Amino acid sequence: MAIVALKGLSKRFEGAEKPALNQLSANINAGLVTGLVGPDGAGKTTLMRLIAGLMAPTSGSVTVDSLDPIRNAKELRDVIGYMPQKFGLYEDLSVEENLELYADLRGVLGEERRETFARLLEFTDLQRFTKRLAGKLSGGMKQKLGLACALLGHPKLLLLDEPGVGVDPISRRELWRMVQDLVGQGLAVVWSTAYLDEAELCQEVILLNEGSLLFAGAPTELTARVKGRTLQLRHFPGNRRHLLTRALRRKGVIDGVIQGRNVRILLAPNEKPPMPTDLNSRNGAEVVEVKPRFEDAFIDILGGGPGGDSALAEHLKPVTSERETVIEAENLTKKFGDFAATDDVTFSVSRGEIFGLLGPNGAGKSTTFKMMCGLLKPTSGSARVMGIDLKTSAAQARQRLGYMAQKFSLYGNLLVRQNLDFFSGVYGLSGSHQQRVISDMIEIFGLQQFLDRSADTLPLGYKQRLALACAVMHEPDFCFSTSRPRALIR
Repeated sequence: MAIVALKGLSKRFEGAEKPALNQLSANINAGLVTGLVGPDGAGKTTLMRLIAGLMAPTSGSVTVDSLDPIRNAKELRDVIGYMPQKFGLYEDLSVEENLELYADLRGVLGEERRETFARLLEFTDLQRFTKRLAGKLSGGMKQKLGLACALLGHPKLLLLDEPGVGVDPISRRELWRMVQDLVGQGLAVVWSTAYLDEAELCQEVILLNEGSLLFAGAPTELTARVKGRTLQLRHFPGNRRHLLTRALRRKGVIDGVIQGRNVRILLAPNEKPPMPTDLNSRNGAEVVEVKPRFEDAFIDILGGGPGGDSALAEHLKPVTSERETVIEAENLTKKFGDFAATDDVTFSVSRGEIFGLLGPNGAGKSTTFKMMCGLLKPTSGSARVMGIDLKTSAAQARQRLGYMAQKFSLYGNLLVRQNLDFFSGVYGLSGSHQQRVISDMIEIFGLQQFLDRSADTLPLGYKQRLALACAVMHEPDFCFSTSRPRALIR
């Protein structure tokens, strides 16, 4: 049964070249998780705001439980629970105070309030943290609190705008468990996401790109379209990235990705699989058909991936020695009082490597990075970059690195253009060279349309593009990134 009906729905913003949404017609059914899927700028947040009655459509219609979101705004408040993309809670209030505020807004009073709080705190496992300020919660705990506030009252429809962003895999799994429990109680859940593994977990998906509807239905239905076209390149000697580049340069290969020790590729329709000799290899190398994934189907319906050549890699100076050690941590420890945020960590990274620090929120990843960047002084142990000791020469080392922080090291009240100017100046670029580098970053990261917008108003994926551009424009020897890549996240 449809709880949301979209009929020819369009939304155009003044001054925009294209509509944010263009002639959407689809239904969202009760008792299911519907994934609202697409890259940044696809129109996902705009659609959620139209459903929630926060803006009016330019043309077409949307109804929620037979209500018009604009004309029946008061009645709609009891039907919808909405968790916005930008943490819609008050960070200077405690967990309990946020719940109290949202309960007041929803008219949840007396004994019903006490029973609801007890149920939601148990449901989200936040009983121990009721006095903690929301701003001091981890990413996963913030999302749980946002979910609890959205569930106050008795909503029939739950709108979750990219709840998985900035949340570690363990917390994301807990969020999914809670959402599945809610669906089992008959709620309709709309889960907006650019994470393709999340989209695959939904019972139905609505795929958007540049405001247009590409597909509506079960993920398995879309995945079936690429059956027989997904392959793995196994036992190929040499560098996997070089193999991926060679594969993507072939006519008929429309996407590819490194997958463990292998390379996975997607063929265009009616294309024959390449032979190992076609990819300059033999001696045990093989090309094997594998089960398609939702990711393959989505890239296929978009018309293919970005290709095998990176404009950014071509811009940066080439790596001449892949075995040179550039980063070293030895017995690295950081304590805050009695709490050890990082305890006796040792590792090294060679030039040309992608080195990952994995762990849930609070594992110590950001603390380790901050010590390696000279932003935090270790309690004990040592950190060296390019042989430079960060305890004694942190400023010198920082000129050799790029740093893309988890919460974006950007100035939100400055324009995109101004952020590029500022960071290039901080890294010592000036004159015609500075302007040439800025122009290159604008072109490489596709920032042309956003130059006169403040950084705070960018879609999350474009914030990451801008943050990465600012981190690498001075061509550092290595780059730290504490932010999970997006758009699309694969």
